[in-house]
Amino acid sequence: MDLGKLLEALVQRGKLLRRIMYVVLAGLVIADIVIPSAYDRFPWESIGGFGAFYGFISCVLIIVVSKVLGYAFLYRSEDYYDD
Repeated sequence: MDLGKLLEALVQRGKLLRRIMYVVLAGLVIADIVIPSAYDRFPWESIGGFGAFYGFISCVLIIVVSKVLGYAFLYRSEDYYDD
């Protein structure tokens, strides 16, 4: 199959693929809650769904910190070079 046709087919079925991925992710979190971990190094790792929660919070924190750093040090006004 041609790569362009494959990508076009994926784009056309975007909503369906997104819903399937949400169901898969929810299933993984539920499985993490139901099935106990075999090896926990720390007590909080035995809490069901902790890895998903920690990963989500970490991603949000990375985005917020990068935005703050970008606004503080990188972004300049439109007339920055006109001075």
